[in-house]
Amino acid sequence: MTLRLYFLRHGKAWSRADWHDDDDLRPLTEAGEALVRAEGRAMRAMGLAPDVIVTSPSERARRTAAIVAEELGMSDRLVEDARLAHGFDARRLAEIVAREAAAASLMVVGHEPDFSATVAELTGGGRVDFKKGGLARVDVQGPRLDDGILAWLLTPALITGE
Repeated sequence: MTLRLYFLRHGKAWSRADWHDDDDLRPLTEAGEALVRAEGRAMRAMGLAPDVIVTSPSERARRTAAIVAEELGMSDRLVEDARLAHGFDARRLAEIVAREAAAASLMVVGHEPDFSATVAELTGGGRVDFKKGGLARVDVQGPRLDDGILAWLLTPALITGE
């Protein structure tokens, strides 16, 4: 069985230079929220409907996931998982997939450089560049997550058409 994995990088957040608190509390900017909302509407128009959305506990990722879940009508299928925080990799993804074993499609919301490295590992190498708000789909065979195929990688502008 093919498992569709969607990787959504959080939207544009306050810069680290302007944020003087815990980095995990760094929020999206107003423009970042607006773009994520537009992306969520575009995902709905695309017919994107993952079985579950799993987000990093960081504020910027949680808010990104909450907006997208709201736009997709999936707020009840949004869960937080600390494994998506710093250090996320294919092993941690496999643990999340095992926990969500009933899902045929799964969206994870998190961070760079972890997403690029994980997608590259799943697909056999190469360089992947996730823009803030970027979305990728990787198709894998079964829970082993091997032989992944990068179906697409979209920038926010490609998602929203803006």
